[in-house]
Amino acid sequence: MAEHELLTPGEVAVMFRVNPKTVTRWARSGRIAAIRTIGGHRRFRASDIQRFLEDAPDLPA
Repeated sequence: MAEHELLTPGEVAVMFRVNPKTVTRWARSGRIAAIRTIGGHRRFRASDIQRFLEDAPDLPA
C-alpha cells in the first residue's frame, strides 16, 4: 500500500471488519483523520490507517 494512497470508507471498513458507517462515525468523532474531497466525500490516508491499525487492534464499533 502506497504511503500517500487515499482509501474510501468502504476500503477502511474491510480492513477493520466493520460497517463503512462505523468508519464515518470514527472520522466525525476525531478517532481517525479524514480528508474531504471537493465533492464532500471522505478519504483516508493509508499511512494514517495503518498506524491506527497498529495502535488499536481490538476496537469496538
